[in-house]
Amino acid sequence: MINEKELDISPRANLWRADLREADLSGADLSGADLWRADLRWADLRWANLSGANLRRANLRGADLSGAKNICTLVAARLFVPPQEGSFIAFKKCRGDRIIKLIVPAEARRSSATTRKCRADLVQVLEGEGVSIYDETTVYTPGEIVRCDRWEEDRWIECGGGIHFYMTREEAEAH
Repeated sequence: MINEKELDISPRANLWRADLREADLSGADLSGADLWRADLRWADLRWANLSGANLRRANLRGADLSGAKNICTLVAARLFVPPQEGSFIAFKKCRGDRIIKLIVPAEARRSSATTRKCRADLVQVLEGEGVSIYDETTVYTPGEIVRCDRWEEDRWIECGGGIHFYMTREEAEAH
């Protein structure tokens, strides 16, 4: 695993086709860096400066871009996590570390910003029961449909209104 503290990453660095899987690049200054076709899967790019970085054809699957500075909208849009059509299975963490298995119906609005944390305006509980971490009034019970009390339209507001979930059980457990 690469740690940015061990690397001298200067602006305009040539990281073309670099293998940076799982690299800790949090806070790194990657402004102007050539990251064309770089493998950045699961890399920690939180608070990294990506101003003018060439991220064309870079693999950013699972990369954490929370707070990344100057990430181009085109790249960020490519990172939309939940399926944009149809229903799908998702997982939510509730109080007491309870993991709830959900189905996000086809008609639900869904969103993600720059991390794997997602939101929907309604879900149906498939398995498990629990109470929301964020309030004591939202209860998740098998078979029930849960609707959020307010929906944030701006996808870039990651912790905005909606029912928060992850695509995998492991991600929900790690929340």
